[in-house]
Amino acid sequence: MDTPPDPFTPARLGPVTLRNRIIKAATFEGVMPHALVTDELIDYHRRVSIGGVGMTTVAYLAVSPDGRTNAECIWLRPEASVGLRRLTDELHATGVKVAGQLGHAGPVANAKSNGVVALGPMRSFNPLSMRRTRACDETDIRRVIRDHARGARLMIDAGFDSIEIHLAHNYLISSFLSPRFNKRDDVWGGSLEARARFARETVRAVRDAVGTEVAVTAKISLDDGVPGGLKAPESIEFAQMLEADGCLDALELTGGSSLANPMYLFRGDAPHKEFGATLPPLQRLGFRVLADRFMPSIPFSEAYFAEKARAVRAAVDMPLVLLGGINELSTIQQAMADGFDFVAMGRALLREPDLVARLASGEADGGICIHCNRCMPSIYSGTRCVLIDPDPIVVR
Repeated sequence: MDTPPDPFTPARLGPVTLRNRIIKAATFEGVMPHALVTDELIDYHRRVSIGGVGMTTVAYLAVSPDGRTNAECIWLRPEASVGLRRLTDELHATGVKVAGQLGHAGPVANAKSNGVVALGPMRSFNPLSMRRTRACDETDIRRVIRDHARGARLMIDAGFDSIEIHLAHNYLISSFLSPRFNKRDDVWGGSLEARARFARETVRAVRDAVGTEVAVTAKISLDDGVPGGLKAPESIEFAQMLEADGCLDALELTGGSSLANPMYLFRGDAPHKEFGATLPPLQRLGFRVLADRFMPSIPFSEAYFAEKARAVRAAVDMPLVLLGGINELSTIQQAMADGFDFVAMGRALLREPDLVARLASGEADGGICIHCNRCMPSIYSGTRCVLIDPDPIVVR
C-alpha cells in the first residue's frame, strides 16, 4: 500500500494548493447584522487562519434574498463585494486559502426574518418562521440555477480560492434530492436521477461560470438522518453521478437535516434550554413540546460519519473531504490512511482556533471540545464556544 500523506504538508485542490490538508468547515458566524462583511467576521476567520488551517470556509453566502437562512445572512450582490474582497485579502495575508459556501436555503429559510417567501420542492410549513414555503415552479428553478452561476462569478471577483456548493442538510437543492421532502411528479421528482437533476444542473452552471480559475467542491449528505430521507445507497449513487459529470474538484461528506434532525450532523448533547432561550415566547413553548423529537441527543463518537464515508470512498475516485467529529490527530491520520484527501473541522476549532498548529508541532494530540453543543444557539449572538467566551459578541 502507498504511504498515507502527511496531513500537514501542502496538497492540491483542483487548481489551488493548500498549505495542509485541514479545512475549517463552514459554520454560520452570526456577526453580520446587515448581511455584509464586518470586522468581527474577518476576525473569526483570521483566528483559525493564524491557527494553522490550510483553508477556511466562509458560511453561508446565499445566491439571492429568498435563499438566505435569515436576514443576517450575506447574500451575493454588488453591495457585498467590497467587504468580501477585504476579507479574502486580509486572510490571504496569513497564508491561508479561502473558500465560500454558496447556496440557497430553500425550506430552511426564515421567511419572516427575510421578508421574502421561502421556496421548497413542495408546499410545506416552517415552524421557525410560522410561514408556509411555496413549491418551486420551472421559472424558480431556472432562476436559482442562474443565481448560483452569477454568485460564483461574484465570488471570483471577490478573491475566493474555492467555491463550496451547498447540496446538503435539506437546504433547497438537498430537499429536492430527498424522497421525504420531494414528492413531485414532474421532471424534478420521482427517481433519483430526476431528484438529482437540480443539483447536477446547478453544479454544471457554476463550473461553466468560473472555468478553472478556482476550485469547485460540493457538500453532500450521506444520510438525512430522518425516516424517508436520503440514505447512503442513494447518496453513493449521487456521488457517482457528480463524479461522472466531471465538474467538481472534491466532495465534502456530511449528513443530517436542518429541517428535521440537526443533531444528526452534530451528535452529542442537545442544547434544548439554550436554543429555547433564543425563541419568542410562543415559539419557545412549542419548542419545549417538540424539542426531544426535533433535536434528539445522539451519542458522540469520533469521526461519526467515517463508516458511511468509506463506502463513498470505495465507489468514487475523486477527492473527498471527511467531516464530522474530528478532534484527534490519530483520527486525521486514519482518514489519510483510509484514502480521504482532506478533513474538515468545526467545533474543535471554535474551542481552540490554534489547534491545527499545535497538532502539527506535536504540542497536542487532540482537542478539548466536550461536544456540549452549546455553541449551536450562539449563531444568533456571534458563533463561539460559550464555555470560554460566554458573552454575546458586540459588532462594532
